[in-house]
Amino acid sequence: MPDFDLVVIGAGAAGLSAAALSAAFGLKVALIERGAMGGDCLNYGCVPSKALLAAAHAATAARHAHRFGIRLPEPEIDWAAVRAHVKGAIARIAPTDSEARFRGMGVEVIRATAHFTAPDEIEAGGRRLIFRRCVVAAGSQAVVPDIPGLGPVPWLTNETLFDLEEPPGHLIILGGGPVGLEMAQAHARLGCLVTVIESGRIAGREDPELAAGLRRVLLRDGITLLEGVTLARVEPDRPGLVAHLSDGTRLAGTHLLLAIGRVPRLKGLDLDAAGIAHTPRGITTDAGLRSTTNKRVWAVGDIADPVGIGPRAFTHVASQHAAVLARRMLFRLPARLDYAALPRVTYTDPELAQIGMTEEEARAAGLSPRIHRFPLPETDRAVAEGLEDGLVKLVISPKGHLLGAGILGPRAGEMAGTFGLMIGRRLPVSALAGLVLPYPTLAEGAKRAATDFLTSRLLNPLTKRAVGLLWRLP
Repeated sequence: MPDFDLVVIGAGAAGLSAAALSAAFGLKVALIERGAMGGDCLNYGCVPSKALLAAAHAATAARHAHRFGIRLPEPEIDWAAVRAHVKGAIARIAPTDSEARFRGMGVEVIRATAHFTAPDEIEAGGRRLIFRRCVVAAGSQAVVPDIPGLGPVPWLTNETLFDLEEPPGHLIILGGGPVGLEMAQAHARLGCLVTVIESGRIAGREDPELAAGLRRVLLRDGITLLEGVTLARVEPDRPGLVAHLSDGTRLAGTHLLLAIGRVPRLKGLDLDAAGIAHTPRGITTDAGLRSTTNKRVWAVGDIADPVGIGPRAFTHVASQHAAVLARRMLFRLPARLDYAALPRVTYTDPELAQIGMTEEEARAAGLSPRIHRFPLPETDRAVAEGLEDGLVKLVISPKGHLLGAGILGPRAGEMAGTFGLMIGRRLPVSALAGLVLPYPTLAEGAKRAATDFLTSRLLNPLTKRAVGLLWRLP
């Protein structure tokens, strides 16, 4: 007989959701975690990075208060107090993900490294656990590239960045994606010299028009952006390192942050012993997150690689995976992943949010999209707050349905849900144009973009003639 109905490997966002759901429905669950409960998101990712960004944005608000007639001295950055704020944010959320809470749910928490020994068996902490079902939620980790000279140089990833007891003098960041740009702005606004090295363009996955707007803001923050170059080699140098770039540039810095992407944590799981198909991208699953070769095993979160869909390394995807898992694994109902309305946000200031397709993606798919924009600084709320940057960009099908939306603006992530709902429910753009919003809000920019689209369709000779005829009626 199996020891457990379900064994979950990994206590990050995806694993915790799977364990909590299964235990709530009366299953006997074991949760195995070798590191910190809560995984990357709580301890090294979403929570500490947003806490650090909040401190950085507060410093910038103080510097710019003179625009509103408030004159303040240059803010003094107390690095120890900033770190205490970051650690405090983690500590406040930690009880939700704690071992004690899950034991209270009836989950057996095993703090050990786990690996498969058979298709239905796992070894962890010297115990062999036989299971009916297993969910692998081991997550991902930062890519460490093979750069000549990197070994002797003390480099950082998101797992070690927040442990710095002193602020970096000159932080060199390899990678201009969300992590690299967020940490670049956070440290620059907290008084550090920052250089970003990106082999392509910054925010390479995002709409180029929105990325260009973000670039202007980052340059105003004093960040050096080196695009289209690679890091050829590094060498140690007091007090840090020297980076040699592909274009011959020699760059001295105190710290090097690696932020070029993430890879799934497959090492040590012994997936072959359980007959679990996998590639360097993760565990191969069907669209419902079930292993294609071992029907007892499911994969969720960053480590899942659904056939034809691909992995997505976002914490909010873990919640989506948990919902699919509940339908398929617990209730044996049909369910499959659909990322058409999946949002992603770079939490700089302004934030850059993308939901659904970009203009480039829609054109590449042959969908002949209509594009409509509205500058956020033209909303009355932006005028009242003195905002200078921002744009809403809608990607619309020829039939008037939303394919995608991009937003560059303050709290853009807070607006993403509306667009996600529209795309997910296949609502026409007219639904957004007819939405009654409180005045004044930045969200009016989205409505104005939708209204402009509908107006452009109506303003044609045939419609004008019809209005003229109708106007003559008594």
